[in-house]
Amino acid sequence: MNRDPLDPLIALRPWEAPEVTSWGRLPMNAVDRRSGSLPLDGDWRFQLLSGPDAPVGGSWSSAHVPGVWTTQGTDDLPQYLNVRMPFAEFPPSTPAANPTGVYEREVTVPAEWAGRRIVLQVGAAESVLLVHVDGHPVGISKDSHLASEFDLTGLIAPGSAGVLRLTVVKWSDASHIEDQDQWWHGGITRSVRLYATDPLHLADVTVRAAHGGELRVDCRVRDADGPLPAGWYVSGDLDGLPLTQDTEFDRLNTEDERVSDFLGEARMRTVVPDVRTWNAETPELYGLTVRLHRADGTVADTSSHRIGFRDVEIVGRDLLVNGERIYVRGVNRHDFHPLTGRTVSYDDMRADLILLKRFGFNAIRTAHYPNDPALYDLADELGFYVVDEADIESHDHAHEIADDPRYLNAFVDRVSRMVLRDKNHPSVIIWSLGNESDYGANHDAAAGWVRRHDPTRPVQYEGAAKLGWAEPGVASDIACPMYAPLEDCVAHALSGEQTKPLIQCEYSHAMGNSNGTLADHWAAIESTPGLQGGFIWEFWDHGILQRVSDGRPVGRGGAGLYDNGVAAPGYRWAYGGDFGERLHDGAFIADGVVFPDRTPKPVMYEHREIAAPVRIEAYRHEGIVLGNHQHFRGLDWLSGEWELSLADGRVLTAPAELPDLRPGQTAAVPLPFALPGDGGEAWLTLRITTAREEAWAPAGTVVCLPQVRLRAAGAVPEGLTNRFSAAPVEVDADGLLVHPVLTTAPTLSLWRAPTDNDELGGMAPRWRSWGLDALVRKVVDVRRDGDQVTVLAEYAAEVGVVRHVQVFTPVEGGVRIEESAELPDALADVARVGSVFETVPGLDLMEWFGPGPWESYPDRRTAPVGHHAVPVDQLFTPYLRPQESGGRNGVRHFRLSAPDATGLAVALDGPRQVSVTRHRAEDLTSVTHHDQLVPRPGCVVHIDAAHRGLGTASCGPDTFPSYLVAPGVHRWSWTLRAL
Repeated sequence: MNRDPLDPLIALRPWEAPEVTSWGRLPMNAVDRRSGSLPLDGDWRFQLLSGPDAPVGGSWSSAHVPGVWTTQGTDDLPQYLNVRMPFAEFPPSTPAANPTGVYEREVTVPAEWAGRRIVLQVGAAESVLLVHVDGHPVGISKDSHLASEFDLTGLIAPGSAGVLRLTVVKWSDASHIEDQDQWWHGGITRSVRLYATDPLHLADVTVRAAHGGELRVDCRVRDADGPLPAGWYVSGDLDGLPLTQDTEFDRLNTEDERVSDFLGEARMRTVVPDVRTWNAETPELYGLTVRLHRADGTVADTSSHRIGFRDVEIVGRDLLVNGERIYVRGVNRHDFHPLTGRTVSYDDMRADLILLKRFGFNAIRTAHYPNDPALYDLADELGFYVVDEADIESHDHAHEIADDPRYLNAFVDRVSRMVLRDKNHPSVIIWSLGNESDYGANHDAAAGWVRRHDPTRPVQYEGAAKLGWAEPGVASDIACPMYAPLEDCVAHALSGEQTKPLIQCEYSHAMGNSNGTLADHWAAIESTPGLQGGFIWEFWDHGILQRVSDGRPVGRGGAGLYDNGVAAPGYRWAYGGDFGERLHDGAFIADGVVFPDRTPKPVMYEHREIAAPVRIEAYRHEGIVLGNHQHFRGLDWLSGEWELSLADGRVLTAPAELPDLRPGQTAAVPLPFALPGDGGEAWLTLRITTAREEAWAPAGTVVCLPQVRLRAAGAVPEGLTNRFSAAPVEVDADGLLVHPVLTTAPTLSLWRAPTDNDELGGMAPRWRSWGLDALVRKVVDVRRDGDQVTVLAEYAAEVGVVRHVQVFTPVEGGVRIEESAELPDALADVARVGSVFETVPGLDLMEWFGPGPWESYPDRRTAPVGHHAVPVDQLFTPYLRPQESGGRNGVRHFRLSAPDATGLAVALDGPRQVSVTRHRAEDLTSVTHHDQLVPRPGCVVHIDAAHRGLGTASCGPDTFPSYLVAPGVHRWSWTLRAL
């Protein structure tokens, strides 16, 4: 790169030296330097070289900072791998082909910075950063997810310009410990800026604010010009009120300050009376300002903080916040954006957390590295518990690296720098040593540093669980397993051997149509002392917006090319393999609770109801028992409305007055309605909304919809027969029903377009081996008995024959279909047993009575029962890889109608799984992306007597045995009428 051969940056060859974590980089600290800085974001001159030793050429292009070059028009495209490294070399070696980005721009230092210390901050660079100014080497840094700072004083004179060059080497020894489940990118991923300080400056500020109101502020001071001057001191104020020794702060006297020639330390203390404590429900913050004074009283430096008073401790096997045992309703979150890859704006991060807050989440694990600093400010403000995770994952070579002394410095460096940066955030309640890196001496060394530096928070590391969840003396204060079977968690909590809180770091894998048994997990967690929750994997589907025409990322200019989880025509969400990469892990990158554009998946609504702060505990004839399931907050921030849904279509509403309940309390309230005595199901829903504007929601935002059944089902209401025309039974020579609103007759279905869980869990390959995806129907017998027709058909599978009987009986305005299917014992655990048929075109609206309006399945079904209406095209959920989608569990009756009110209505013999989409199962299985799907003009309708649960077997446990479809005889019946 036209460098001097004596350039120390080259001599070190940092991308090959694991013992070199930095050179010329300033220590990490928690001093706030955001005010008065000079931002350097924008377009920089850019070249992408084949390797770090390749010469810089004469032709420059442009790249936006912050951003990854992999989405900015270069030939180095994103690559997705979960475990495997993208190159074959063993640690610490790197491949010879090593993309290297060179960024340059002129920088003019403000003239008013004369006499001040000038610092460059690079928010993050992936993976090795080399800094030059006017050709002079300044420093190097590793760690792709923490900021690096360099002292440029004397290299660029204030009032003049210099050339700043940032060279980013993609692959290094550090890549082996950044082997996370995400896209591989390269570039400068967070903001770049210059800031200036007085030579006498705050080197660090450590805040400890306890929930009892005790405040301690430790300040470290340095002087860039040499020995510290005499007479300096610090002062502070809280929320703008000056603090004095008598009422607030006690500054240590000179004799109490440990002052050396180059480093000074001072401490301030106070006790705040009637302190407002911080927790995730009421995230109360105070404004703290710390000032460093020269001897003459003038201010040399200032640092401002938003602090929260709270305690975190483990007592026995309970994790306590402010003395309260909390539930951790968490999600794992990457820094991700579908256009800009690893670069996420403040507005995007705020939208992430607001969405999570609205759906009942209260915790984030920063998987698997420290997130952008702004995220922690937002977590402090909006109220989230954060497990802050170090940038360490050596998944492909975990066992070798865990005890490799060459990586010891890197482990301790990454963990300690994370702690030094984030220690003043009340939202951070746990430090994590990383992810999926086995367990060894390097972890113990990092844990030892954390425990000595910050004894106020516990440390966790999932890999330590390999020695046992209750093992003492390991580098984890919390048992935080990954995808542990629920029965194992409950058994451990009941064993009498549990010594630590059990909070799974990952426990429900959101790949495709997934997250089955989530409610079952939480029922066990809330009823089993010792279990406190966990973190769903993960927040995002990491689909990158891609042009179908050329297969390249769209980049920053793609805003507006997606909506409601779907890419615009001509575009699609790309996953592993879509950028021509030879090694990839396919759609395993699409495993979030939201789509790439942050559209919620149905599981988000499931989670909202599971996390409901207000619950209906019981129904008694004299009234309803309500409970407050929060940890710290009353119900005064909520409003309620009662809604009574009757099976005949009537809906009654009334305002609800919520009782004054403290956390954990219950109270009985009278029934809001006199229950009509005309039979049929009756369901009472309490619609809970925000009573006033919250930081994360406007007034009137739905918080939860708790529900109770007041009366069980009776006969099908007579009202359903209104407006029906005659529909005589007609069966053709093949025993197939002929009906004016159907284009294909109802036949037996045992197959669904495999979900990701079905494929990766091994069920779909088994079903294919049985031939369930291509069953051949053979008519055995057609009998007529007056107006009734009975059809016996057989469906030959590889492991036996399925006998299917349909009995067609004319009824008023339609036909009743009674069905049975006998599955041989060898067909244990099929996808479904039920009927499938297709309708005439033009039926665009589905109305039903049952759970809804969102998608639901047998093991993911907290949606409230009621009357719902959704356009047919919106029933289908566009999971990134097309698969089974759009089901509604527990449907009692439904109708499909055209704008002119013609169509069909179906009354079911009981709550059944129903799906209505524009796609046959073979349509979904024959393509890999949604842009390849062609919707059918009519509706494809499934009515299932039994439907298999979803589980999370793509990564984690399958569904429970109670949600499997057993062999034997299945019976179901339904009545079809034409509108």
